[in-house]
Amino acid sequence: MAVGEPARARMWETGGRWFAHILDVSAYIEVTATSRAGCLEELRKVTGDDVDLMIEVIPAVVGVAEAAEIMGWDKRRVITYIDRGSFPEPLTTLASGRIWIREDIEGYADHWRATHPPAPPGRSTKLSAPA
Repeated sequence: MAVGEPARARMWETGGRWFAHILDVSAYIEVTATSRAGCLEELRKVTGDDVDLMIEVIPAVVGVAEAAEIMGWDKRRVITYIDRGSFPEPLTTLASGRIWIREDIEGYADHWRATHPPAPPGRSTKLSAPA
C-alpha cells in the first residue's frame, strides 16, 4: 500500500457473520464481527481512523435451491417461474446453474407474499358419519 493511497478491503457476509480482508498488504489481515457495522469497526481498529478505506462489499448469492427455500417453494416451481419469465433475471449462469443476488430474491419474495396472500383455510371435506 503506497503512502497517501486508500487501503483496499473486501467485505462479505456468510453464516450470519461479516468478514473483511485487507488487500494490497504483505500480511494476511482479516477481521470478523456479527454485523456489517461491527466488521467496519474492526477494520478501523486495524487501519486507524486516519486511513481512507475503499471497501468492496461482495454480495451474497443464491442458486435455485436457495431461491426455492427463500420463496417457500420447491425447486420445480422456481424453474417453472423462470421458464415463464416471471422470476428475477439471474446475475449469471454458471456450469452449476443460475445464480442471483440473495437480496434480489428476498425482495421478490416479499413482493410475492404481499401481492399473493395465502388462501383462507378451506372447509373440511371430510364427511361425518350419521349419528
